[in-house]
Amino acid sequence: MTSPAISPSDEAGIEPIRAVLPAGSTIHAWIRASHGGTSGRLAAHVDGNPAGAVETSNPDEFEFRPMTLERGGETAFSYDPATTEVSVLYAFLEPRVLEEGIRLLHVRPANATPETPGGYHFRPPFGWMNDPNGFGRFGGKPHLFYQHYPHSLRWNNMHWGHAVSKDYLRWTHLPIFLFPSDELAARADGRGGAFSGSAIALPGDQAGLRIFFTEHMKDREPEEQVQFTATSRDLVNVEPARLILPARPAGLGLTTDFRDPYVFRGPDGKWKMLLGTRDREGGVILLYETDDPAAAAGWTFLGTLHRENRFGMTAAECPCMLPLDGPANDPATRWALIFGLLTSRDPATGRRNMTLATVGRFDGRSFSVEFEQELDFGTDAYAFQAFVDEGGPIGIAWLANWTDVSKGIDMPTAMTLPRRLALQSGALTTSPVPGVESLRQRQLDAKALLDGRTVDLANGSVEILLTLRQAGNAFRLDLEHPEATVAVQLNDDGLSIPFSVANAKASPRYIAAGARPSTIRIFLDAGSIEVFADDGRWTGTKRLPGFKGVGAVRLTAPEGNIIAAEIWQLGL
Repeated sequence: MTSPAISPSDEAGIEPIRAVLPAGSTIHAWIRASHGGTSGRLAAHVDGNPAGAVETSNPDEFEFRPMTLERGGETAFSYDPATTEVSVLYAFLEPRVLEEGIRLLHVRPANATPETPGGYHFRPPFGWMNDPNGFGRFGGKPHLFYQHYPHSLRWNNMHWGHAVSKDYLRWTHLPIFLFPSDELAARADGRGGAFSGSAIALPGDQAGLRIFFTEHMKDREPEEQVQFTATSRDLVNVEPARLILPARPAGLGLTTDFRDPYVFRGPDGKWKMLLGTRDREGGVILLYETDDPAAAAGWTFLGTLHRENRFGMTAAECPCMLPLDGPANDPATRWALIFGLLTSRDPATGRRNMTLATVGRFDGRSFSVEFEQELDFGTDAYAFQAFVDEGGPIGIAWLANWTDVSKGIDMPTAMTLPRRLALQSGALTTSPVPGVESLRQRQLDAKALLDGRTVDLANGSVEILLTLRQAGNAFRLDLEHPEATVAVQLNDDGLSIPFSVANAKASPRYIAAGARPSTIRIFLDAGSIEVFADDGRWTGTKRLPGFKGVGAVRLTAPEGNIIAAEIWQLGL
């Protein structure tokens, strides 16, 4: 991957965007007219010879314009900034794109992602990102799709971004996968787009996948949110989508929320679909199924699978469900149902937008809950999506919370570390995926930490491991951050992430009440902290403001409470 060249054009006497590209390169460009009534135009030249051009007359939104280079060589892309704006420009070779990814040639300052040297969390190559979508293994490799707006660092009409990996940690960016409808794509007013969903492999020996997603269109009557499906046979290009659920179930008093289809194989071998919604009492999760082995059609409503009324009229969204401790068709297998509760507020701590995990038995039609817990006491692992991979269940989440989204300040946009899910000692654990140790580059001075001295963390991309003499032994780890007061603390109240920013109202209390772990594993990166205690028995994720990491750390603990410590510099 190359760094973007933020450059205007020689048509205005300024240097064009240049790259050496092979023959057959596909170019994806988004352009718009700078002024109404004047067309915008982007031209390509290879070795000085014309090689194609794309145009648009739309001054309101960037329009997608692809082209293919028949010849290879020194390529220059030029445009007149008086008439044309270019938002994104990238190139790729379609036969090799799954291995090589895209080559980013140009983004504007308005949608360029921030510099985060040494950062190891997944970030988009440009633009805004939120929920993970379609997380799964296809064609032998993990794929991650995500909610995406390419043209600024703000939420707007939703696309699906796309990336592929070999190890869940090092990702290759692929072409944008799914676009809003033509009606929405021609506007930049945040009316909706291709909202969240999921993906399954095509049946039999077919390569490719089938996706399911919500199309949202604000103020559309009678339904703002409806469900679509589409297929991709090469894991890169998606075929035209088809409507499969045009309306909410009648007679249940549901709000217009009706979204985020999650499709999975049930214990009876049939495809099931979960959808999130709400009524006047609280969050509701709906269950559908189909007899179609391809899951392409025939979806029927079975009923309400689960509801959560404790937080008032909150929308259940981004549900996912998967077997934890055995095969799906074994009646003894426990299943986890995980979902977010938009606008929820915990009165005891002030935390917002909680994510809950309920564990029990599922027979394909009804879910018998055995216990419930919070997925993450830091609340910034939102829209969690998981699937059963070859080595067991794996999930990932958006490392943010809607309460932090601001109209005035850009925010770091990242995914959490991918996490393995397991049922251990009557609790759902979420620990970092195996192989995360491969991010370790060198050890820092942990003895200084144990001696109570301040330890410099360079760019702040580190892993800190603490071993306590006894479970629940008290300590406090203070982290020096340029924009926040933040720490990790264990005391009689439990395990917490004390957090505050200057001139803010009282901050929520991010705490796993009563937690008494014996091992603590902390991952710091630009814009985030993730805490895993006792192999993920308690997990806390908190987005940190700005784009800089924690600069230094200092440990305070009664003598003998901490018996071992390690600090590792991390990087991709």
